[in-house]
Amino acid sequence: MPSHETYMQRCVELALYGAGKVSPNPMVGAVLVYQDEIIGEGFHQQYGGPHAEVNCIHAVPAHKRHLIAESTLYVSLEPCSHYGKTPPCADLIVHHHIPRVVIGSLDPNPLVAGKGIEKLRAAGVNVKTGVLQNKTDELNKRFFALHKLNRPYVILKWAQTADGYLSLGENDRLKITGRETDTIVHKWRAEEDAIMVGRRTALLDNPRLTVRWWKGCNPVRVVVDPQVSLPTDLSLFDRTAPLLVLNTVKDAEVGAITYQKISRSEIPEILSALKSRNIGSVIVEGGAALLNSFLASGLWDEARVITNKGLFIGKGLSAPKMPDGEMASRIILGQEEIIFLRNTHTQGI
Repeated sequence: MPSHETYMQRCVELALYGAGKVSPNPMVGAVLVYQDEIIGEGFHQQYGGPHAEVNCIHAVPAHKRHLIAESTLYVSLEPCSHYGKTPPCADLIVHHHIPRVVIGSLDPNPLVAGKGIEKLRAAGVNVKTGVLQNKTDELNKRFFALHKLNRPYVILKWAQTADGYLSLGENDRLKITGRETDTIVHKWRAEEDAIMVGRRTALLDNPRLTVRWWKGCNPVRVVVDPQVSLPTDLSLFDRTAPLLVLNTVKDAEVGAITYQKISRSEIPEILSALKSRNIGSVIVEGGAALLNSFLASGLWDEARVITNKGLFIGKGLSAPKMPDGEMASRIILGQEEIIFLRNTHTQGI
């Protein structure tokens, strides 16, 4: 017989279909089960749209709707209990007389935070929590960071030579990665709300910071340009994706380009500015000074370091020192290696 874990795993699989589309809301999947048969399933598809529980219940065929009141609802995150862009899902569950609910993670949002479970239990619903919680917590690590750490989830990414350099020098570019690795990087971009570089990287590399080799949405492009000194003929200003210019000079909006004034070009202020715009995650792609600032601040959650094991240049611009952290995984692509590290000080949030 399928177990609670089996159905919760299906919830996680469904939730992932919402990746890149629901932030700053969490990814959530739901499954409705009657006597070991899934009669409905759904996931949160779009920010502002119906939640997973709503889509799951609506997916039950007409000839099986009478079974809803005898079924078990599995959901990867605690059902909401408040009115936001949609009505409370806990009320919907009670309305349909669903007798049992199995939950993966509790919702860290103070507007919910156990209140959904309280509302269900007060209505006589049998609630079980903590099923596959490691996986359901991992699923929404970005959402958890936003509510528990009060900042976006931060991913640092860089590519380096085998001997630890980013480029031949401060004013030189160096192609380190191949097309296969670049495709993976574009996939990463599509999974996050924002992508960030510093002023010097924007000026010297002239990156587009868009998703071109993977199907997905472009993240918000962010550049830290304290004195608003970047020329506007750079690719970042081409309006193919929104651009946020963090600076210490002015607030302004020019079409898809937003200038936001911050008090200082320091990491806490930068992250606070992103949070104020409901940006729940950011991937920082350079340059060395910005990456080193994040590492020194400790305000990062993952580092993804790509090393071309076959490329040695002897001297140049040094890559950031590999941070202390938990090795999460490793990928080998020909002569390129990708190491995924986690900041042990921000895990378990």
